[in-house]
Amino acid sequence: MKNQTTISSVLLMSLLDDQKIIYALFIVFLLIYLMTFLTNFIIILLVLTCAHLHTPMYFFLGNLAFLDMSYSSVTAPRMLFADITQHWSMSLSDCITQMFFVIYFGSSEVYLLTSMSYDRYVAICRPLHYSQIMSWGTCTQMMSLVWSSGLLMPTISTLCLRRLTFCGPNIIHNFFCDLPHLLQISCTDTFINFLVLIVVGGLLSFIAFVATFYPYVRIFSTVFKICTSDGRHKAFSTCTSHLTVVFIFYASITFIYLVPNSSNFSALNQVATVIYTLITPLLNPLIYSLRNKDLKVALRRALHTDGTRRRT
Repeated sequence: MKNQTTISSVLLMSLLDDQKIIYALFIVFLLIYLMTFLTNFIIILLVLTCAHLHTPMYFFLGNLAFLDMSYSSVTAPRMLFADITQHWSMSLSDCITQMFFVIYFGSSEVYLLTSMSYDRYVAICRPLHYSQIMSWGTCTQMMSLVWSSGLLMPTISTLCLRRLTFCGPNIIHNFFCDLPHLLQISCTDTFINFLVLIVVGGLLSFIAFVATFYPYVRIFSTVFKICTSDGRHKAFSTCTSHLTVVFIFYASITFIYLVPNSSNFSALNQVATVIYTLITPLLNPLIYSLRNKDLKVALRRALHTDGTRRRT
C-alpha cells in the first residue's frame, strides 16, 4: 500500500483563467454582493420598523432576507478576496466550516420556502381562519423549526466527514467548499458518506419539495373556483412572487446537484452555481419588492420621513 500524506489545506479554483476577465468579474460580483446585502438589509429593516408589515407573510419574508444575506456572505467575500489577491488556498478546517454553513443556510431556505407555501395556502384557502391559524405563536414555532431543522443535514454531513482521510489531490473545482467536492478529494472509501447524502439529503429534500408544491395544488383549485377575474387575479398576485422564488431556487440546485459533473455540463454547473450562490440572494428581495405594494409604500414612507428629518 502506498504511503499517503494527509493534506491540511485545499486549493479552490477561479471561475476563469484570464486575469483581465477575473478583475472585471471581481467588480461585477462585488456590486452584486453589495446590492444583495443592501436590499436584504432594507427588507429586514422595513419589516422590523413598519407596523403594517407586522404580519406572518412579512415575518417569513424578513427571515428569507436574513437567510439570503447570510448565505451570500458565506461564499461571496472569500471568493472576492481570492479574486483580487489570487490566494485561493484555504485550510481544510475552514473549508469544512464553510461547507457546514453553506448546507445550513441552503437547507434552512428549503424549509422556509415550505413554510411560506403553507402561509399562502391558509391565506387563500382558509381566509376566515387565517388570523387564528397563523398566529404569532404558530409563526414563531414554525421559524424555530426551520432554523433547527436546517442543522440536521450539515451536522450529519460534518460528523460523517470525521471518518474520512484527505490525502489529495487537494484541488476543489469550485470557488467555495461544498460536500460533494470534499468527498472527491478523500482517499477513504466514501460510499457511506454518499449513501447518507443520497438517503438523508434526498429524503429531506423530497419531503420539503412535496410540502412546498402540494399547497399550490389546493391554491389553484380554490382560485379557479372564484367567479370574478379580479378575484382570481388578486389571489394569484399574493403567491406569484413566492412561486417565482421557489422555481429559481429549485432550478439552480437541480443543475448543481443532479446534473452530472462532467466536461459536457461543466459550464452549466458553473452558471447554476453562480446563480444559486450570488444571483438568487439578490433576485429574491427584488422579486418581492418590485411586485409588492406594501413594501413599496413602506420604503417611500421611510425615505420621506428621513428626508423630512434632514430638512428640519
